[in-house]
Amino acid sequence: MRALAAVIAGIGLLANLALAEEQAVLKSQKDKISYSIGLDIGKDMKRQSIDIDPDILAKGIKDALSGNKPLLSEKEMQDTMIAFQKELAAKQGEKTKRLTEKNKKEGEAFLAANKKKEGVKTTSSGLQYKIIKEGAGKTPKATDTVTVHYRGTLLDGTEFDSSYKRGQPASFPVNDVITGWTEALQMMKTGSKWQLFIPPNLAYGERGAGPLIGPNAVLVFEVELLSIK
Repeated sequence: MRALAAVIAGIGLLANLALAEEQAVLKSQKDKISYSIGLDIGKDMKRQSIDIDPDILAKGIKDALSGNKPLLSEKEMQDTMIAFQKELAAKQGEKTKRLTEKNKKEGEAFLAANKKKEGVKTTSSGLQYKIIKEGAGKTPKATDTVTVHYRGTLLDGTEFDSSYKRGQPASFPVNDVITGWTEALQMMKTGSKWQLFIPPNLAYGERGAGPLIGPNAVLVFEVELLSIK
C-alpha cells in the first residue's frame, strides 16, 4: 500500500465521491481527476482488504472540507490511526510469511524435478542451466562488462523483465548482478544462449524484488551472451 500519510493527504480530493453515484457522466476535468484518484485509492484498499465504511469516509471528507466539528478529537484520531497501522503491518507480515513458505516449498519441488530433465545441469551452488545454443567466442571474467539479451520469468510463466521486449540489449559488469547470473556468465561463451533456473539464495532471497518477484522466488531466465567489453 502507498504510504498511509499520502493516502490521507490525498483523500481530501475525493469529496466528489459522495456525488459519484448521482453523476451519469463525468462532466469536467476536475470530475475526472477526482474520480480517478478515488478509484485508485479504492482499488488499493480493496487489494489489501482494508475494511472501511464508504459513507463514514465521505462524512469525514465533508467535515474536513466544511470545517464541521470532527467526531473524534485529534488524540483519538491519532490513536486510531496508530492502531490501524499496527494492524496493517501485522497482517502484511503474516501474508509475507505465508508467501515465503509457499514459494520455498514450490521452488524446492520444482528444482528437484527440473534437475532430472534432459539437458539440465546443476552446479555445486545449486544453479541449474540448460544450453540452448553453444557459442564459440570467449568466456567473460567477473571483472568484464558484457552485453546480453535476456528474458526473466517466474515459475508460473509471469514475465518480470525482458530486454527483447524493450528492443535493446543490456550491458553491465559480470560481478554487478545477482549471484546466479555472475556464476552462469563466467561459464558461457560469447554467442551462447542458455536457460537458467536460479534458486532464491542465488537471486533475491527472502526479500524478493519489486512487485512481481516475491520472497524465495525461483527465477527462470533465457540469456544470450552477445559480447564482452
